[in-house]
Amino acid sequence: MAGRTARLVLLAGAAALASGSQGDREPVYRDCVHRCEERNCSGGALRHFRSRQPIYMSLAGWTCQDDCKYECMWVTVGLYLKEGHKVPQFHGKWPFSRFLFFQEPASAMASFLNGLASLVMLCRYHTSVPASSPMYPTCVAFAWKMDYFCASTVILHSIYLCCVRTVGLQHPAVASAFRALLLLMLTAHVSYLSLVRFDYGYNLAANVAIGLVNVVWWLAWCLRNRRRLPHVRKCMVVVLLLQGLSLLELLDFPPFFWVLDAHAIWHISTIPVHVLFFSFLEDDSLYLLKESEAKFKLD
Repeated sequence: MAGRTARLVLLAGAAALASGSQGDREPVYRDCVHRCEERNCSGGALRHFRSRQPIYMSLAGWTCQDDCKYECMWVTVGLYLKEGHKVPQFHGKWPFSRFLFFQEPASAMASFLNGLASLVMLCRYHTSVPASSPMYPTCVAFAWKMDYFCASTVILHSIYLCCVRTVGLQHPAVASAFRALLLLMLTAHVSYLSLVRFDYGYNLAANVAIGLVNVVWWLAWCLRNRRRLPHVRKCMVVVLLLQGLSLLELLDFPPFFWVLDAHAIWHISTIPVHVLFFSFLEDDSLYLLKESEAKFKLD
């Protein structure tokens, strides 16, 4: 135990200089995983593991190696806490208590509720807004992307939605060219993170940059039209709330009760924001439909 503690203290002191996650670089963790895999993940031991593994775990893709990493993670966390050190991350994530096959149960539940809220509001949008509304196709496409794809995709589509609303209705060619540019940017972004290397700092900077473009563009349009279009106040509230809530994603702390972290809190907090934004889209689409019908009658 003394040898383990000494190695742990040395690593804790050097962690700030090392890249990657502190926990999975810890020799105690690596030794634990190696011994666990040798003991449980081959031959008869592996068959025994598979025979007692719950069916939902195997269907979710949890392997013997994954189980070793999970168990050894808690061994390492216990040692860190016993020696008075801060809780480390493992493979880029904080340690979470697993529920069924969910590694991050609070985030999974919050994500499900976000998706459910989006689905309910999409059904409401379908019911109340005719397909002839000028913004109908763009709004429906945005609804399907909400909380289903990565944050970068949602933000870029929100920027495209703003482009269509502010410029594209009068100049469709501009909106089409801008959409192609955004798709090119998204492809380059995802390709770099997936094929070159996952750079957390770059990813964060990129999301912050496009987030600021999204906020400034929507807010400028809302302020310019707040007297003529009272419903844009909903959009202003959404933009400001999202900007404030996004600070939660910048916080980095071990999960409360090993379940609730900043990302889960962000997911939960954005549920009412999604509902309010869909309410704005509904009001704005109906306004545009009414405006286009009035122009048609005049012509």
